[in-house]
Amino acid sequence: MIKPPSLRWSLGGALVGALIGLILFAPASWLARGLAQASNGHLLLAETRGSLWSGSGVLVLTGGTGSRDASLLPGRIEWTLAPKGLGLLLSARQACCINGELQILLQPGLGSLGLSLPQQQGADWLTRFPAAWLGGLGTPWNTLQLGGGMRLSAREFRLEWAQGRWRQLGQLDLDFVNLSSRVSTLAPLGSYRFSVAADPAAAGVSTLRLSTLEGALLLSGQGVLSGGKARFQGEAQAAPEREAALNNLLNIIGRRQGARSVISIG
Repeated sequence: MIKPPSLRWSLGGALVGALIGLILFAPASWLARGLAQASNGHLLLAETRGSLWSGSGVLVLTGGTGSRDASLLPGRIEWTLAPKGLGLLLSARQACCINGELQILLQPGLGSLGLSLPQQQGADWLTRFPAAWLGGLGTPWNTLQLGGGMRLSAREFRLEWAQGRWRQLGQLDLDFVNLSSRVSTLAPLGSYRFSVAADPAAAGVSTLRLSTLEGALLLSGQGVLSGGKARFQGEAQAAPEREAALNNLLNIIGRRQGARSVISIG
């Protein structure tokens, strides 16, 4: 039996209305679910309140599925999500850890997605976290029990996803400032920088670099990130006359080769 046109329009209008309502009143847990999936369960948004468009939650680092390790950031992160041009602008605030307001521009397309950090006016860093937060990731971070802080900055940073692959533009720098560890009597150990930069000679490839800014623990290394997989080779050693104070730490963070500790990933 053919339905009258008025009935078809009524059903269509009801479906459209339900869809719009679902989008407008989408719960904050939708964002939490997406973040968990994107991070393979290592970064969680717990105790969510509000909606996808205006909500808050608690950021948690974990060792992944099945892990008992977890570490919470103090306070709640608050966000708003609003249309901007052909994309969406995510604005986040957290008193402990975000410099003013962190903005992330999402630009979806046909089979593609762009994610960029608009220039943060007057900000030389975007976020900062206590290094102890890394303990939530499990081994070896829970053994090291780091003190000090971490500070993230960006230079023309953008991620593009197309044809099943991610491509990075620009650079991210993560500074570890005045680190200490419970397995070493020497404090602070030093300050360090880990950089992830787009490789201009190879699309879809990012270069990794670890360097020492200052301190008695000397860290260095380099590697590449491609296809979602990282390969990194680094080493750690003590400055002259600091070997005894750092010997136990060097045994934990890598494979000992004489005075050096070799760090290998991938």
